[in-house]
Amino acid sequence: MLTARLDVKPWYLEPWPWLLIMLPTIAVVAGFITLALAIRSADGLVANEYYKEGMAINRELARERQAAKLHIQAKAIVPIESGIVQVQITSLDAMPAALSLHLAHPTRDGLDKTILLKAMPGGWYEGRIDPPSPARWQLILEDAAHTWRINGHWNTTTRSDIEFPTH
Repeated sequence: MLTARLDVKPWYLEPWPWLLIMLPTIAVVAGFITLALAIRSADGLVANEYYKEGMAINRELARERQAAKLHIQAKAIVPIESGIVQVQITSLDAMPAALSLHLAHPTRDGLDKTILLKAMPGGWYEGRIDPPSPARWQLILEDAAHTWRINGHWNTTTRSDIEFPTH
C-alpha cells in the first residue's frame, strides 16, 4: 500500500522552478533594454553616400598637398572656460580673412561642429566654441575658398591645445 507524503510543498514554494523561470525572464528583459538603446541612439558610423565620399578622397589629398606646398603650419589654444578657440597660422602667402575649423567626433556624426574663425592681428584667428564632449576629436582647418586644408587632433580630456602635425 502506498502512503502519501505530507511534507511535499506546492511547486511555487520550491526554489528550482523560480530559478528556471528567472533565466529566460532576464534574457527577455535584457533584450528589451537592448532594443530601447538601439532605437534611442543613432548609428553615426555609416555614410549615406559612401561612394561619393570615397571619390572625394583624392580632392582632399590634393588640398593637403597644397597646404604642405604653401608651408602652412598652425597651432591652436582652446581655453574651455572662455569658449573661444584661437588659432595661429604661419605661411609664406597672404592670410585669408577667415578660416573654417571642423571638429569631427570619432564615432558620432551628429556631434560634429564647424567654427568660423575670423582674422585677428599677428596671424591669429578667433572663433566661439561650445565646450565639446570629452573625446579625441579629429580636426580640419581650411581656408574659405577650400584651396588648402590641414588636419589635426584634439584630446579634450587631457589637453587645451590642438595639435596640427606638420608633414
